Amino acid sequence: QGEVIERLDEADVVRSLRGLHEEGFRSVAIVLMHGYRFTEHEKIIGRLASEIGFTQVSVSHKVSPLMKLVSRGDTTVVDAYLSPILRGYVDQVASHMDGVRLLFMQSNGGLTDAHRFQGKDSILSGPAGGIVGMVRTAKTAGFERIIGFDMGGTSTDVSHYAGEFERQFETQIAGVRMRSPMMSIHTVAAGGGSILHFDGTRLRVGPDSAGANPGPACYRRGGPLAVTDCNVMLGKIQPAFFPKMFGPGADEALDRANVHQQFIDLSDQIFAATGQRRTPEEVAEGFIEIAVGNMANAIKFISVQRGHDVTEYTLATFGGAGGQHACLVADALGMTRVFAHPLAGVLSAYGMGLADQTAMREQAVELALDDAVIDTLAARLQTLSGDARGDLLAQGVLPAQIEVIERVHLRYDGTDSVIVVPFAAAGSMAAQFEVAYQKRYSFLMPDKALMVEAISVEVIGVSSETAEAATMLPPRVGALQPAQTVRLFSGGQWHDTALYLRDDLRPGDRLRGPAIIAEKNATNVIEPGWEATVTPLDHLVFERIETRRHRVAIGTSADPVMLEVFNNLFMSIAEQMGLRLQNTAVSVNIKERLDFSCALFNAQGDLVANAPHIPVHLGSMGESIRTIIRENVGKMVPGDVYMLNDPYHGGTHLPDITVITPAFDRAGCNILFYVGSRGHHADIGGMTPGSMPANSTVVEEEGVLINNFHLVHAGRFLEKETVALLSSGRYPARNIRQNLADLQAQVAANQKGVDELLNMVDHFGLDVVHAYMRHVQDNAEEAVRRVISALKDSHYSYRMDNGAVIEVAIRVDREARIADIDFTGTSPQLRDNFNAPSAICMAAVLYVFRTLIDDEIPLNAGCLKPLNVIIPPGSMLNPHYPAAVVSGNVETSSCITNALYGALGVLASAPGTMNNFTFGNEQYQYYETISGGSGAGDGFNGTDVVQTHMTNSRMTDPEVLEWRYPVRLDSYEIREGSGGSGAWHGGCGGTRKVRFLEAMTASILSNNRIVPPFGMHGGGPGGCGHNYVVRADGRITSLSFVASTEMAPGDVFVIETPGGGGFGTRPAID
Repeated sequence: QGEVIERLDEADVVRSLRGLHEEGFRSVAIVLMHGYRFTEHEKIIGRLASEIGFTQVSVSHKVSPLMKLVSRGDTTVVDAYLSPILRGYVDQVASHMDGVRLLFMQSNGGLTDAHRFQGKDSILSGPAGGIVGMVRTAKTAGFERIIGFDMGGTSTDVSHYAGEFERQFETQIAGVRMRSPMMSIHTVAAGGGSILHFDGTRLRVGPDSAGANPGPACYRRGGPLAVTDCNVMLGKIQPAFFPKMFGPGADEALDRANVHQQFIDLSDQIFAATGQRRTPEEVAEGFIEIAVGNMANAIKFISVQRGHDVTEYTLATFGGAGGQHACLVADALGMTRVFAHPLAGVLSAYGMGLADQTAMREQAVELALDDAVIDTLAARLQTLSGDARGDLLAQGVLPAQIEVIERVHLRYDGTDSVIVVPFAAAGSMAAQFEVAYQKRYSFLMPDKALMVEAISVEVIGVSSETAEAATMLPPRVGALQPAQTVRLFSGGQWHDTALYLRDDLRPGDRLRGPAIIAEKNATNVIEPGWEATVTPLDHLVFERIETRRHRVAIGTSADPVMLEVFNNLFMSIAEQMGLRLQNTAVSVNIKERLDFSCALFNAQGDLVANAPHIPVHLGSMGESIRTIIRENVGKMVPGDVYMLNDPYHGGTHLPDITVITPAFDRAGCNILFYVGSRGHHADIGGMTPGSMPANSTVVEEEGVLINNFHLVHAGRFLEKETVALLSSGRYPARNIRQNLADLQAQVAANQKGVDELLNMVDHFGLDVVHAYMRHVQDNAEEAVRRVISALKDSHYSYRMDNGAVIEVAIRVDREARIADIDFTGTSPQLRDNFNAPSAICMAAVLYVFRTLIDDEIPLNAGCLKPLNVIIPPGSMLNPHYPAAVVSGNVETSSCITNALYGALGVLASAPGTMNNFTFGNEQYQYYETISGGSGAGDGFNGTDVVQTHMTNSRMTDPEVLEWRYPVRLDSYEIREGSGGSGAWHGGCGGTRKVRFLEAMTASILSNNRIVPPFGMHGGGPGGCGHNYVVRADGRITSLSFVASTEMAPGDVFVIETPGGGGFGTRPAID
């Protein structure tokens, strides 16, 4: 609310800055909590830094005036780091261009004067130029709905356009969260330089790249086989029509002979490993199919994200390698039209010349949308517009050229999904929001208020460039003749193929595939079944003229190419499910903390594939599926959906609700597959808000128990029955409307999975899909068997803070390549809530053995086939009803994982806890897991303050946390020295201090407060954690590893998380 908690000590600031300046620093990034809204302190520090002599001062409220401390801070640091480097580059270029006006492309798609170019605006400037070029040229050609496909040497960028440029105001690039307007671009690691791999069972493409040096094998610099080599092998790239710029002297042609020999060698390797004989051409085409699938999956990602049907779009191809693959990518997506500009190979550069000068301004608002707020918004927009307009006028843009676009960023109260609409009357903006929200997420939330999160202004200096004119090329004399007839391999066979030079083509020419068009900057391949037309503007438009045939006769035996294709397809479906769930969910837990998982299962309930979500969910979900199958034999009908959280029938703990959908065939007769989504609901009842009671002793105290509940019957959501269920029991759910919204989101995510699986069956055939569901599991099984061959018998005894002990023995039969994982001797069922259902123990085993495999394989049921897991009934790892289990999912799962790594001897202990912190009352409920330090291993240190092993959730941004809940995050910092010592030291834990501004109940579920995380092979243990409360009057209340306490206004809850164990003995120093 703008209250000054601590007065700025300017003298201390000056001392700190002066010390840094004396050390040689000249750039400084200034980021303060809520500095985007209350700017006074940032301004003072910025002024002091300038006075001291810092030459680059980046303050967050100017760099990114929007809520979210972490991403705004990252953006400010990037700006402070890059701006001086860019300034030096700009000055150098300008010094050689005397009298020439120099403009630079920004990530938002607009040009700016060289001396206004900032580091934060440069990150995606190249791809942004490509999108501008794509849109300007495609619109000139008459296309309004466009999917951009920009394939270069190391990666492929995909984008979407349907009437206006799409921008993201928060983007993660190379792990850095940028909070600045950028063109909306999704990147996948598949380019011409992506390296080809064969791991003994399947082919893989990338993600590593040969780069430009040494480059692919055909570059004559000793590089590996890459995607470009596939096209050389297949005749899609003809060395005679490529510049001679390769080899040590950069004066030789592409080396097709070397490529051909390497593919022969690879074909022999595949035969030796699998017994399957594939020609070198078939191997190369297989790799292309995998790369095309990866790129098509990326386009599916953006289409699902925005709720678009790509089959209604034109694929605009550009980049040096785009034209070689465009028809194949379009086929993979069901698209029938491809557009290619004459300068497609250099369209990113050409697009910069077509861009307008642009100035953008944003400002956080966080007010409810109603008629009363419109005047406030108008005034703020006018201020932003004036500032941006002045920016362009100062760059020489004429007033008559300036166009202003004012936008309002709306979201439902309590959610994080923003829809940007043009500024208008409140009712009009609300209506536009609802239309866009319904299209993207398939539902509305009429009971929630609309919030204005931010406003933005785009001021454009409209370019005077004219649209492309009809070509004036001289007429051709005689009929079009190919420059050469070449051999091209496509669809499993060689074709005699006409190769045309782009300069020889004239408007009206029609080229039927297969054909090749060689340009100066690119190569276009017209696949069989496609036809290219040259338009009056000299553009190329490819259209499918023959109906695409479904895949037939690929066989049901394991094929190295199709194994990877199906691996990626299954994974992509699970990722699309997760995206749909994240988009449509309401709760902070699912939408922002990403505490959910999605997966695909075969008709028997075995895990086939999952997205990289929460490990403890994924390994345990199969038992939930099998429970639903077992209890509903012969009862299921199309449109049925079930839910379950019962920890004695495949659940983990009660907040984790699994929603399960059977996938019937198109006729509605037979169940072909199952899909499942598991989400952590913010509250499912129980003794305390957040459903994570510290002292529960029976499961009824933890919330509403759900087993085999019919959530949707024949397509009808059973809302009344669901409300009755969630309202039942000793401790009913506290926020049933939110539960319903998240359950509906899980149903929608599952339906996405069902739709995509049925599409896969339509394309490949049911026998093939079922066969490859088996093959991907067999692939994982074989990988685990190879790991088992290197193991030896071992044992570990892991002690927990509550006195319980997890005993695990690993007995290996190397000849049979199987292992017993035996938990006999583990403590019996506990009276507290640290009991873990057997599904959790299986999940931990699955996770640990998957991590022992170096290859990229999916986590699926095949990993467990060589493992005989023995979990004694009645033990704490296989409890009977009504045992309390809430800590088993989050705490004991972590302990099981550590015990297994201890037995294997490969990794020191991470914290055996997720440090679960909940607080709330009847109005608010909040839950978070707080990270500690990871354990060290042979050859690497642990990482400070990181989520480990069985959890992978994200923390709520500090500013969002304080905005939505009556708490203040006093501090969150690394606990220096808490990592275990050793040759490789453990990661340090953290200290988190949360001050309460209203009376609430707070609970902590934790471990390693008494028993420290162990070190390995002589490494020291990690430091124990500590929980305590500093009361408003200064008294300190020390808390146990599990505790619940009443918090009064001014009380501070402190959680110190454990460090990770060290690995190995540190050598003595003489």
